[in-house]
Amino acid sequence: MRKIINISLPEEIDKKVEEEVEEGSFASKSEFFRYLFRRWQENKLLEEIEESRREIREGKGKTLKDVNELDN
Repeated sequence: MRKIINISLPEEIDKKVEEEVEEGSFASKSEFFRYLFRRWQENKLLEEIEESRREIREGKGKTLKDVNELDN
């Protein structure tokens, strides 16, 4: 199920998004924003991974005995 949202953009940003759609980089403005959202999610995950790596380097990492411990 999809939900429709409305966003307000400055004219210059709307123009850039429209240019990307017209050039064929994206099928629609909606696809452009879905792409941005997916990239945002990927970046958040990468930040979490980097944080975990930092904790491991600092000796704060947790050794798991079982995959079920991931929920804790």
